[in-house]
Amino acid sequence: MINSPRHSPGAGRALATVIALALTACGPGDPGADVPLPPDTRTESLVETLHGVEVPDSYRWLEDQDAPETRAWIDQQNAYTDSVLALLPGREVLQSVAARVLRVDAIGLPSSRGGRYFHSKRRADQDLSVVYVRDGLEAEDRVLIDPHPMSPDHTVSVSLLDISQDGRLVVYAVRAGGVDEVSIRLRDVDTGADLPDSLPAARYGQVNLTPDKTGFFYERYGDVTPRVMYHTIGTDLGADVQLFGDGYGLQHIPVTLLSDDGRWLLVHVIEGSSGPTEIHIKDLAADAPFVTVIQDGVTESWAEFAGGQLVITTNLDAPNKRVVVADPANPAVEEWTEVIAERRDRVIQNARGLGGRLAVSFLQDVQPRVAIHELSGAHVRDIAFDIVGTIGGGAGRWTSDEAFFTFQSYHRPTTIYRLDLATGDRTVWAQVEVPIDTDRYTVTQTWFESKDGTRVPMFVTHRDDTVLDGTNPTLLTGYGGFNLSMTPAFSSLAAVWLENGGVFAEANMRGGGEFGEAWHRDGMLERKQNVFDDFIGAAEHLIADGYTSPEHLAIRGGSNGGLLVGTVSNQRPDLFGAVVCTYPLLDMVRYHQFLVASFWVPEYGSSEDPDQFAYIYDYSPYHNVDVTADYPATLYITGDGDTRVAPLHGRKMTALMQATHGQSTPVLLRYHTDAGHSGGQPVSQQIEQMVDTVSFLLWQVGP
Repeated sequence: MINSPRHSPGAGRALATVIALALTACGPGDPGADVPLPPDTRTESLVETLHGVEVPDSYRWLEDQDAPETRAWIDQQNAYTDSVLALLPGREVLQSVAARVLRVDAIGLPSSRGGRYFHSKRRADQDLSVVYVRDGLEAEDRVLIDPHPMSPDHTVSVSLLDISQDGRLVVYAVRAGGVDEVSIRLRDVDTGADLPDSLPAARYGQVNLTPDKTGFFYERYGDVTPRVMYHTIGTDLGADVQLFGDGYGLQHIPVTLLSDDGRWLLVHVIEGSSGPTEIHIKDLAADAPFVTVIQDGVTESWAEFAGGQLVITTNLDAPNKRVVVADPANPAVEEWTEVIAERRDRVIQNARGLGGRLAVSFLQDVQPRVAIHELSGAHVRDIAFDIVGTIGGGAGRWTSDEAFFTFQSYHRPTTIYRLDLATGDRTVWAQVEVPIDTDRYTVTQTWFESKDGTRVPMFVTHRDDTVLDGTNPTLLTGYGGFNLSMTPAFSSLAAVWLENGGVFAEANMRGGGEFGEAWHRDGMLERKQNVFDDFIGAAEHLIADGYTSPEHLAIRGGSNGGLLVGTVSNQRPDLFGAVVCTYPLLDMVRYHQFLVASFWVPEYGSSEDPDQFAYIYDYSPYHNVDVTADYPATLYITGDGDTRVAPLHGRKMTALMQATHGQSTPVLLRYHTDAGHSGGQPVSQQIEQMVDTVSFLLWQVGP
C-alpha cells in the first residue's frame, strides 16, 4: 500500500526470521573453500612510456567492447560468476527476501500543473514505474505513460521532463537498458496520444516548453559540443535553431531554465561535473543577445526564477554559500542584493521560489534542513523532523501555496508530504510501505580523526539490540567526490542488511559537499588521497568502537565510489573481508579518453599532464595491485549499458585481479548486457543483483 504513514511490525518480524535463515544458510565457514578457479585471460605485452615512466597494460585488448573475443570473455565471466554463486546455499531464501523488500508500491514526487497532478508510480506487481495523472488532488489516478509494453524484458523506462503550464502536454524521456542517452517524445494529456515530434536517442539535459506550447528549448551535450536548441512543434528537426553554445568544449554542460512568463531564458554552464559555473540570461521577448550574469571561472552559482526576480545561490565571497536576488534585466554581480548571508555552521544547497517565498535547503553537520524565508530574507519557519533523515523535493510553483517535500532515512522509506506554505501545515500525501519494523533501528552520527587529524563524520545504523563485540557483519559505503553530499537515504540493500542484524555505515569523506567548497577541494586532484585516508579511517573507527572486525567488514561503492573501494582495497587489503565494486573507474591513467570522462578532468586531473600523472598513477587501482598481499574477495558489477563510466574498467580490473589473486580468493564479475549507470532497471533485475550482492557478502563476512 502507498497511502498509510506506517510500517508493518508483524511483517518486519516475519521478514527478519526469513533473513536469519538465509544468513545461517549463507554463513561463511571458510569463505574461500571449494571455489572453482577463474578462467584464464589472455595477456599482451604492451608497455607505454608516459612522462618517463613505463606503464604496463596487459589487458588493453579488453577495452574493445564489441570485439568477438571480448564478448566471449564476458560470457565466460558471467558463467564463472554463476558457477561460484550457485554454490552458496540460501539463495532461494534471499530471492524471497529481496522480492518482499523490492516488490512494494512506490511513488514519486508529484508536480502540479493546470489543476492536474503528475507523478510516477510502480505497483508491487510491476517491474517499472508508470507515469500517472490525476485531474485534481483527490481524483483517481489514470495511466498516462506505461513503459511495460515498450520492451518484452522491461528494460525500457520512461521519465517526465516537462509539463505545460495548463497541464495538457508533457515531454518525456525514453531510456533503453540504463544508458545515459534517451529519446524525447511529447504526449497530449487529454488524448494520451504522442505528437509526431520526437528527438532521437542522444544525451540531453533539461527541456523547457514555452507557455503557449508552440515549441521547447532543449540541451545537447556529451558527444557534441554543448548547445541550447529551440524546436518549433510541428516542424522538422533540421529547422531547429541553436541559441547558445559557440566556443565551448566537450567538458562543458549546459542547464537551462525558462521563466513562467516565457520571457527570460537562463543558461548555466558547468565546467565538468563539479567545476565552476557561469550564468547567462536572454530576453526572448526582445530577442536580445545573451547577457552574462557571472563568469569568473572560479565560483559556483545557481539561479532560479522567483516571480519577477532572479534568486541566486552562490559561493562568490562565501565558501558555504549565500543567497542573493537580482533583476533579470540588470543581473550583473555588482547589482546583486544579499538576502541570506553565509554562515560558518551550515552549507546552503539551494533556494527556490515557492508560494511567494523562498524555500532554502541547507546542510548542518551533514543533516539536511529546509527553512522558509520571505524574498527579503526574513525567516518565516523551519520544516523540521524529529529523527535523523533527509528532506528533499520542494516541488511547487511561485504562484501556489502548495508544495511537496520528501523525507527518508536509512531505515525509513520515503514519505511524501504536502505542505501549505502559507500556514506551514503538512499532511502525508503518500508513503512507501516496506515490511520492516523501523522502530527497532537507531541512526547515529559519529566522528573520527583521519590520517592528517581532520575530523570526519559518519552515519551508523543498526538494530537497538546490536552488541558491540566486534563480530557484526558491517557494510561500509561512501562516495567522496564531485561536491556531492551523502545524507541519510533509504536503501533496499541496507534494509536487508539491517534486518539480518548487520551494521550499515556511510562515511562523509572529503571531496563531497558536506562542508562546502573547501571540503570538496580537499578531496580532489592532488588531494584525492585524503578521500582514501578518510575512508580507511572510517573502517578503523568501526573496528575500534567494537562494531566489527576486518573479517566481518565489507565495503561497497559505485562510480566514483567504485574508484574509492578499488583504491582502498589496494592500500589496506588487510582491513576488509569483502569488496563490492560497481560501475567503477579503475584505470585512471586512461579514463579520460572514454565516453564523457572529459567532464571529470577538473575533479581528477589527467595523465596527459606530467604533474597530474604523478599522483594519478600513484593511486590508480589498475596500476597498484599488490601481488604479494592477501586481498579480500571482490565482486565487480558493470555492464554494456553504462555509457557514462566505460565498463572497460571493470573488465580489465577483473582480468588483472583474477590473474594475481584469483587462485587464493574469489574475484567475480557480474556483467549486465542490458543495464547501465542511469538506473531504470526492472525490479526483477534489481532482485537478481541484490541476491548476488547479499549472498556474496554474507558468504564472506557473515557471523
